[in-house]
Amino acid sequence: MSNKGVLITGGQSEMGPLAAAQMRLASFAPYRWFVAAIIWIADKLGLRGRSLVIAMPYLWLLVFFLLPFAIVFKLSFSEIAIAIPPYTPIVSWVDGIYLRLQLSFESYQLLFEDSLYIKAYLNSIKIATVSTLLTLLIGYPMAYGMVRAPKQWRTTLLMLVILPFWTSFLIRVYAWIGILKTKGLLNLLLMNLGIISEPLTILNTNVAVYIGIVYSYLPFMILPLYANLEKLDGSLLEAAADLGCGPFKAFWTITIPLSTAGIVAGCFLVFIPAVGEFVIPDLLGGSDTLMIGKTLWVEFFNNRDWPLASAVAVLLLLILIVPIVLFQKFQERANAQSA
Repeated sequence: MSNKGVLITGGQSEMGPLAAAQMRLASFAPYRWFVAAIIWIADKLGLRGRSLVIAMPYLWLLVFFLLPFAIVFKLSFSEIAIAIPPYTPIVSWVDGIYLRLQLSFESYQLLFEDSLYIKAYLNSIKIATVSTLLTLLIGYPMAYGMVRAPKQWRTTLLMLVILPFWTSFLIRVYAWIGILKTKGLLNLLLMNLGIISEPLTILNTNVAVYIGIVYSYLPFMILPLYANLEKLDGSLLEAAADLGCGPFKAFWTITIPLSTAGIVAGCFLVFIPAVGEFVIPDLLGGSDTLMIGKTLWVEFFNNRDWPLASAVAVLLLLILIVPIVLFQKFQERANAQSA
């Protein structure tokens, strides 16, 4: 006799992997407290069954996104101080009777007055935009080729796309240092082939940053494109060919429009993390590579200016969220008009 959690054979019981994992978690005190807290909150809010399952993702966002963002947002209105932590509280007691709210907008004012931060934001958006376009130009043919490949090869090709995730992101970026440096593999290959006579200076330039971002985020472009193109009805292309439409024209008038959702999803998945990228510009870029992620790190750890670093993070989040919200509103309006 068997069930999904426990397998019973010959009078002995063997736990399945899910049940065994649950038992190990149940022996962990913080896990039990977390589950008990969730059950208590759900009981107070009257959540049962399906409603509780639907509420779980929102609770996750509340705990791990909204609350940390609220803390960062609060810090952005503080003032820097020589203390631990290095900022002044925005709420304090006066004579032990009254609460005083003291908000400082100096950090936000500095962001718009200092050209360093303006250049960092603009350069980050430029690098992220160019990297996203390059990733799309490389990823779309790869996803299209995977869809057109024989079915027995698709799983293997998909695994090859996911394979880089099995290696640490930091190690993969460090590997590019060995490839792009003056005496690296790329220069040695080009010189042995006689294509160049002197080593190229690629490392510590914006070109190296583009290469690192495109390589690192290429799977995030390929996977949504592949998922979208795989659902494409092949009979539409056959009908277009029967009506005298050439392959190139059919691709532009049928395949591209029907894959718009995958293109948009892939571009968002690449552009959003690329704007705030820190590791790749720090390791592959040079002193002229100015990106907002690196600027935020310097303000937080080197300058110990937590209010300014928080303001940088808040403004960066607004830059990323506002276009997404506007795009969703545009999509909803377009869907309503088409309906």
